[in-house]
Amino acid sequence: MKLDNAGDAANRVIPPGFAALGDRRQFLKWSGAAAVLLAACDSGPTDSSPPMPSYGAAKGGITDGAAAVTIDLSNDIGILNFAYALEQLEAAFYTMVVANQFTGGGAEEVQVFSDIKKHEVIHREFFRTALGSAAIPGLSFDFSSINFRSRGGVLGVALAFEELGVSAYNGAAQFISNTDYLVIAGKIVSVEARHASTIADLFRPNGKSFAPRAFDLARGFNEVLAIADPYIATAVTLTNVPS
Repeated sequence: MKLDNAGDAANRVIPPGFAALGDRRQFLKWSGAAAVLLAACDSGPTDSSPPMPSYGAAKGGITDGAAAVTIDLSNDIGILNFAYALEQLEAAFYTMVVANQFTGGGAEEVQVFSDIKKHEVIHREFFRTALGSAAIPGLSFDFSSINFRSRGGVLGVALAFEELGVSAYNGAAQFISNTDYLVIAGKIVSVEARHASTIADLFRPNGKSFAPRAFDLARGFNEVLAIADPYIATAVTLTNVPS
């Protein structure tokens, strides 16, 4: 993964031609559709999520996606694609968790991970659909280092991913120009924080890990990708990284 700090944070104008996100009403329409989809998925105890496009079948813990991707962070489109990349990672991970249920977990934990998977798939598909032709392709992930049969291993990685996601949204928010996009990011990061709290309580019950600090961390783009790097097989290059 290549990280480029040569950033110019001054120009964050939406490039011409990106009608899917350039139209405020269109973006809000997709956000409303995501809310309806989420409500439908939460309506029952079974996995009732509608069919989603395939992002590659896992073979030996590795998903088959794009070989290389460049994300230009000089504008809102790039920042949303950055969020989209992280949501792809989380959706792929929880899909693997649900498909390879770890041993030692009770029915409540099975339900928790099933619900979180639905949320992350909805987040992923929301960004993919809203970005339209401006969206980066599906990424490739390498989960071969994770023992999906280990309760502690899965909970540990899940907590790390959720806390990383929260810190990523917190760090990116200051660089989002369009207030509508900022509102959507706030709605998503609050859900990610609830995921983190729930998983932390499962991982270390009866402790303070459900909310270890009064103010959550805010990480920069490069720091976030450096942490996620061991699980991303696609070569991701960031350009015009704001600081």
